[in-house]
Amino acid sequence: MNSQIYGIRAVMEAINAGQPINKIFVQKGLKGELYKELESTVRKNGLSLSYVPVEKLNRLTRNNHQGVVAQISPVQFHQFEELVEQVLSKEQLPLFLMLDGVSDVRNFGAIIRTAECCGVHGIIIPKNGAAPITDDTVKTSAGAAFNVPIAKVDHLKDAIFYLQSSGIVVTGATEKADDEIYDVDFNQPTAIIMGSEEKGISPSTLNIIDHQAKLPLMGKIGSLNVSVACGVFLYEVVRQRNN
Repeated sequence: MNSQIYGIRAVMEAINAGQPINKIFVQKGLKGELYKELESTVRKNGLSLSYVPVEKLNRLTRNNHQGVVAQISPVQFHQFEELVEQVLSKEQLPLFLMLDGVSDVRNFGAIIRTAECCGVHGIIIPKNGAAPITDDTVKTSAGAAFNVPIAKVDHLKDAIFYLQSSGIVVTGATEKADDEIYDVDFNQPTAIIMGSEEKGISPSTLNIIDHQAKLPLMGKIGSLNVSVACGVFLYEVVRQRNN
């Protein structure tokens, strides 16, 4: 599933062929005309490079990597606007899930699994700062990663504005909210946004969404694991829509 390619030309060919690239690792200090061509290709395709010591690359592969190793996602990503329009044309009550910086691959896999079980029509993640889809992600998702469309976007805020302009109400899960999840009406076109494990939803994103909602917590711990919280939110949507 999650495979690696190595060598500058091979990586460029993969990018130009539209392969779903998770990460590109480049040896620190790499120079030369071919490397400049790779940089240009990466920029044109909206990807980013991670500069690492050569030891990291040697751990990733024993082959002649020429200072470049790329990891390819086991699933194909969807184009965001096309996904939204496709869902809107078919569904009366679309349900999207947005992830703002969820970085743990197993949390991501668990979220994808729950999303599939709850009938989520699409998952939207940022290109940078999100967990990659790896073998572990697919395994934790119990294969659901192949069933739920996933779209990557340059900026989550632009995606929120696009959803809102398409008539979709965006609700953010945050313990800072005044309203509880049970106060929100999910019997309308909905997108739910979950924040990162450490910081939650970014303040600038909270400012532009339609609703903020929290889960009631009875114990001493101040928050739930993001995949568990996501499951509670999604099943509240299911509960409301099935009543």
